[in-house]
Amino acid sequence: MKAFPKWKVITVLSIVPVAVLLDQWTKQLILNRFHWGESVVIIDSFFALTYVRNMGAAFGVLHNAPSYFRDPFFILVPLLALVIITAVLAKLKADQKLTGIALTLIMGGAVGNLIDRVRFGYVVDFLDFHWKEVYHWPAFNVADCCIVIGVCYLFIQSFFQENSPKNASQSNPLSK
Repeated sequence: MKAFPKWKVITVLSIVPVAVLLDQWTKQLILNRFHWGESVVIIDSFFALTYVRNMGAAFGVLHNAPSYFRDPFFILVPLLALVIITAVLAKLKADQKLTGIALTLIMGGAVGNLIDRVRFGYVVDFLDFHWKEVYHWPAFNVADCCIVIGVCYLFIQSFFQENSPKNASQSNPLSK
């Protein structure tokens, strides 16, 4: 088996632990200082810290699913994602360092939320954005931010790659 190049190891060993530690530290602050459902307004009509227990996925998807399905699903899916991301990281070339950073952000976020699922059976969310009483974005956490930043980079990057078959096969780590 071919060893990971040094830049990949450094990227994974620096970003994943920082993302996980920051995520778990902020969640622990909320758990220590808030009661479930408690909210503190930070910016009136825009932002609050609110302790929410998310039993589902993003936006509460599958929160009403039976626990015998939901609990194993939300543990197995992140584990599978970690395996897939590791395989993609292994295929990245030296000029794809930003892609490596994006993937490790996603890994860190997945691990942070997985820890919650194993510890509590739900994910602790607390960043609560809203626009007056008109629109309320679902609460989220630092792990979710890491995942979104990583996915957004990969999505934006896909628009800036040239569409020729030659360039597509050279830049796609999964094409070989």
